[in-house]
Amino acid sequence: MVTGAVGHAERLDADTVTDEHMLLALLDREGTRASFAFASLGIRDRRTSVEHALADARRRGGLSKADTEALAGIGIDVGRIVSKAEETHGEGAPRADATDGKPRRRRLARRGFTPGAKGTLEKSLRIAVGRGDRHIGDEHILLALTARPGVVAEVLADHGATYGTLERTMFGVASPSAPPATG
Repeated sequence: MVTGAVGHAERLDADTVTDEHMLLALLDREGTRASFAFASLGIRDRRTSVEHALADARRRGGLSKADTEALAGIGIDVGRIVSKAEETHGEGAPRADATDGKPRRRRLARRGFTPGAKGTLEKSLRIAVGRGDRHIGDEHILLALTARPGVVAEVLADHGATYGTLERTMFGVASPSAPPATG
């Protein structure tokens, strides 16, 4: 899964591996509990919709819809700001990993993980331990992606995949030992 996430980061020309790349890598996999959940919840058939939602968030500089709505509440129109920035600097200018027009230094050996992606991996370990599992599998990473606030959790929830629905789909019942606490 990690190799797949790095591959997605490379294809998207990102300097680091993010939660988004981990989600895309999970969507690529077959024969796992996570792939079963994606199929059961109809997400596999709506992959294009998931990818568009992630691209829209990237276009907003990584802001979630909740962030955008909160800013709108104080009079800041993110859509208008993005449009103006793209008008001036070209499409994709407000990307979260934009480099202000400076040449990007490429890491030839490997891409690092963002603090958020590292946090997701740590959370997946806590979920696995909480469930009494002796390994970290795709299912734990997927649950961790929904347990941490942000764009990926929002996109998954918009497609019917919350911590609770995924846990029920993958394990049959919700586990009291692995609450969807953030962090």
